[in-house]
Amino acid sequence: MSVAIFKMMTNSGAPGDERFSGPRAVVAGHGEFATGIISAVQHIGGVGHVFRALSNSALDAAGLDAALRDAVSALGARVVFTDLPAGSCTIAARRLAHEMPGLTVVTGANLPMLLDYALGSDEAWLAADRAAGKGREAITVTPPVNRAEGSRAH
Repeated sequence: MSVAIFKMMTNSGAPGDERFSGPRAVVAGHGEFATGIISAVQHIGGVGHVFRALSNSALDAAGLDAALRDAVSALGARVVFTDLPAGSCTIAARRLAHEMPGLTVVTGANLPMLLDYALGSDEAWLAADRAAGKGREAITVTPPVNRAEGSRAH
């Protein structure tokens, strides 16, 4: 398996740096989604090491299934975060969840969600459920300003 496809984000890299040991999870998505969002988790919270990135790039369904199975097994992960609810990574994760009882799949991953998960200390599925709530709460829409009146449009 290519290092570019399957790579683990780490914290400072210093041996014994266990500041935030927390739950472990896989983030799977299209292109460099997983690598990018884990990089942001590392930049903001210093806890990118909680996640392993997996890209579906250049993988067919069988290859993605195998790569995800390998990542979950290697990490001992109990949670897989994916980018799209009906995307190939989610489909693969749901298939794997049928084979691995106790594996939680969370779709629509965003930065607030992953930060909450990484910084939490609950059991994996509870942490995932709480983090999903934080991810939903973080989504807002700011209405356009009506320039003529200087107030928000209704």
